[in-house]
Amino acid sequence: MAAYNLSNKVYTKIRPLISAGMDVRYALTRNYHEKVIDHYENPRNVGSFDKSDTNVGTGLVGAPACGDVMKLQIKVDENGKITDARFKTFGCGSAIASSSLATEWIKGKSVNEAHSIKNQDIAKELCLPPVKLHCSMLAEDAIKAAINDYNTKKDKNKN
Repeated sequence: MAAYNLSNKVYTKIRPLISAGMDVRYALTRNYHEKVIDHYENPRNVGSFDKSDTNVGTGLVGAPACGDVMKLQIKVDENGKITDARFKTFGCGSAIASSSLATEWIKGKSVNEAHSIKNQDIAKELCLPPVKLHCSMLAEDAIKAAINDYNTKKDKNKN
């Protein structure tokens, strides 16, 4: 069985399952689609850029109801193409997966193309249940916030 670093609260809840011989990974992931689990266990593009870089846009969004916080950054070339993206997310598996997928999708797109990505597309790709749709909404909001930040910096540099 794989080793997991679990808080006492989580361990207390799943200890009966472990005692019954249930795989811990199954107990922790049974309500998530395999695409969410993949992005959660193998997140893509985790990290950050220097937010003072004029070619970097930073979006920081949160959902007070559930406590998820998402920072998504884009790096844009002189032609308006997103050459790289990074994220850091504090939240549930669906929030992390939504961030990870969003960074994959926006890399290589123009700023305008990335701006058109909708939360419904992210939710559909990850097979998110209705109760987790707010995670895909956060990802869409983070993309838009990063683009807005980049555009603000770009406009300041023109003047």
